Amino acid sequence: MSQNGHDIPGLKARLNRRPILLAPGIYDALSASIATDAGAKALYLSGAAIAYTRLGRPDIGLVSMNEVVETIVLIRDRVPTPLIVDADNGYGNALNMQRTMRLFERAGANALQIEDQAYPKRCGHLSDKTLISPADMAGKLRAAADSRHSEETLIIARTDAIAVEGFSAAIDRAALYAESGADALFVEAPGSVEELARITEALKGTLPLMANMVEGGRTPLTAAQDLEALGFALVIFPGGIVRAIAHAAQAFYGNLLQNGTTAGFRNAMFDFDELNAVIGTPELLAMGKSYEGQP
Repeated sequence: MSQNGHDIPGLKARLNRRPILLAPGIYDALSASIATDAGAKALYLSGAAIAYTRLGRPDIGLVSMNEVVETIVLIRDRVPTPLIVDADNGYGNALNMQRTMRLFERAGANALQIEDQAYPKRCGHLSDKTLISPADMAGKLRAAADSRHSEETLIIARTDAIAVEGFSAAIDRAALYAESGADALFVEAPGSVEELARITEALKGTLPLMANMVEGGRTPLTAAQDLEALGFALVIFPGGIVRAIAHAAQAFYGNLLQNGTTAGFRNAMFDFDELNAVIGTPELLAMGKSYEGQP
């Protein structure tokens, strides 16, 4: 199995069989390694999570393509787990989309999620989104397919049309994207379990379908097994880890600044040795020693 991710088999095949593939959201190499150790079979690198953690800002199109590439490289150096990457809207037109595909794939992405938002793009669960035309998005998808090095690198086509043009338009867009080079479809931000079911009913028999679970977002939080029963092949929980960490960090810093010590927080954190065990310090030091004194 290659550390660059390109020789990892089966993501395309995996989406065509049960059970549903659950890809937890990550934002860096540490979260990727912890999720992998927990048993994740695929990871989702969220653009929103990068914005939250690297910039301390919301998901409103501030993250650059190169910042995502740098993050992919660091994650891929740490874990070989299949990696689905949020590529936003390709960071421009069809030619930008081709460059994004080449760089993300070379860095180690196994799938790119591409959306049909115009600039300024924003989180799919925020209001006031704007879209490019269906034809322009279809062109971006064809451009992405033409520029990928491997057919095993998947293209996940996302439409944000439910919030902008309505449910029927979103289904029409998804059907067009299925004919334009996509390998999986993602209709973002349905507002109810009933709409989730309508998506799978309308698009069954086309391509594998993806669902997005955002705590407090527009779509009701639904368990993976229930989404599988509706007909979804892939579910992501993209920003949950950052919401959990931000909650813990707020409590940690408040406790420290109030009490002048971390003693009261010790039961909610790793100690020095425990964290070193999680990140593999003993194994890495042993590996380093194995190379010492070699002729």
